[in-house]
Formats: sequence, structure tokens, C-alpha cells
Amino acid sequence: MTDNLTVVTHPLVQHKLSLMRDKSAPTPLFRQLLREISQLLAYEITRELALTTKRINTPLEPMDAPVLDGKKLALVSILRAGNGLLDGVLELIPGARVGFVGLYRDEETLKPVQYYFKVPDTLEDRLVIAVDPMLATGNSSVAAIDLLKRSGAKNIRFMCLLAAPEGVKRMQEAHPDVQIVTAALDSHLNAKGYIVPGLGDAGDRMFGTK
Repeated sequence: MTDNLTVVTHPLVQHKLSLMRDKSAPTPLFRQLLREISQLLAYEITRELALTTKRINTPLEPMDAPVLDGKKLALVSILRAGNGLLDGVLELIPGARVGFVGLYRDEETLKPVQYYFKVPDTLEDRLVIAVDPMLATGNSSVAAIDLLKRSGAKNIRFMCLLAAPEGVKRMQEAHPDVQIVTAALDSHLNAKGYIVPGLGDAGDRMFGTK
């Protein structure tokens, strides 16, 4: 079940995640920690980016220095909670192109409903990193990846803060070619489709809407 799943066990990631899980964490702190964790997760998910060399002049002598190769990567936020991860990754990779997939979960069926889709061009030539804090049922994530593939994306990775085994299984069945990077694989989903122990609704905690 874990062939395309990477759980980032770095001590800083785990410590910050524990602070976020605490229900007493105020909204500003929650947002700050999410931004910080997103940068640490981005470090892992971009570990194998292609490099080329560029001739530069250091203060001492010319050298062939390693630089990123190919088209700028695309970051795609699965709205609305994905924006919390997006902000942190953009600080690390400011040249990335940005897209948005608007999905909300029908609370009765737990199925995703699309309301917005806008992504960069030539996705087929870019590494595409889709971001959403929670991989719960996996329905929204699978729907978002479906849309990205229909738009030409071939090299897709998925970054989330928390994952449930049910969501990982759903993603692996639908998109076995998509690498998942997360800070934790939690126990299970409850009857309402929330990750347990989890941290509640990431969007509500991020934006202070509940």
C-alpha cells in the first residue's frame, strides 16, 4: 500500500504537526505552522527535480553551476484549504506557475462537486504538484487529478499534511502513477469522513470559519 506513499518523518515536521493538531492552537498559529510544514514537505517532494548547468562567474572564477532544468513546475491548489500549503511552497519556489481546482465535498454523499478550474498551459511539459492538506476519502483528490490529466499533465505529485489509509488506497487505485507525500498517515476515517485522530477541518481552522 505504500509503494507511492512517502511519510516525512523529519522531527521538525512531526513537532509542528503536533502543535497544529492541538485544538487550542489559534488560527494565526495554525496558518503559520501550515506554511512552515509546507516548505519542509516541498523540500521532499522536489528532491528529484531535473538539473542542468549554467555558466556563471563567482567572485573567484567562472564555473558550470547546477540550476533547475526544463519548464517551471506547476503548483495546483485544491480549493480552498490547498491555499494554506500553496503559500508556503511558493515562498520556496517563487517562479512556479499556479493553478486552482475548486472542489467542495457534498456532506451527505461525500462526493466532490467541481465549481472552478484554472491551470497553467503546457501541463504536459511540467512537473505538477497538487496540494491539499487532507487526503481523507480521496474522492476530491482523485477528481482533481482526473481533471489535471485531462488537461495534459503527465508528471503529477500530490502533497498533503495528513492522509487516511482509505484515501491513500483510493488514490493508489485510481492514480498509481502519482506519488503522495504527507506528514502523517493517520488511523482511519470516522462516519463523517474526517481523518482520526486528525486535526479537524483544515479549512475552518485555517480561515477561522468555525
